[in-house]
Amino acid sequence: MRVYLPLTLPGLATAHTAGELGPGPLTAYAVTPGLREWYVSDDIEELEYAALSRAAAASLRLLAGDPEAARRRVVVAVDVPDGAVSADPDRSLDASALGEVRIPGPVPLAKAAAVHVDSDDAVTDVAAAAGALGAADQGDDDAQFTVDGAEDHELLWFGVQEIPNLIG
Repeated sequence: MRVYLPLTLPGLATAHTAGELGPGPLTAYAVTPGLREWYVSDDIEELEYAALSRAAAASLRLLAGDPEAARRRVVVAVDVPDGAVSADPDRSLDASALGEVRIPGPVPLAKAAAVHVDSDDAVTDVAAAAGALGAADQGDDDAQFTVDGAEDHELLWFGVQEIPNLIG
């Protein structure tokens, strides 16, 4: 199963040094039954993109909580056995938890398939979105518009071997 783990660049650097993503439990995003039902699609590429987008939104939340981190969302795509993840069935249709899964322990970075990171031209919008996230959560429409501006930027794909260049 492909899962998408939200991180920040400092988090990616820590994982690179440790050789693993963790410690657990880890929150990730994947194509779950709830995500399938919500997006009403059978196209696996669309569903995986939706899971990646959910992880990018979670990365934005991590950035909002870490003002020192570079203002670039980071998502690591990892392949894990199906039995290595669990979803909370009570939250399966909760819009805020769509696609959310838990991994009980650390995941070797060697299991990573790719890293997705914002480009340099997204930094200004991502910084603004991270700053506006609290107000958007409180229902501020202008702040939500700012948060949505970060989502207009596609994350770039990088091979795992490129991690040293991303964190350097």
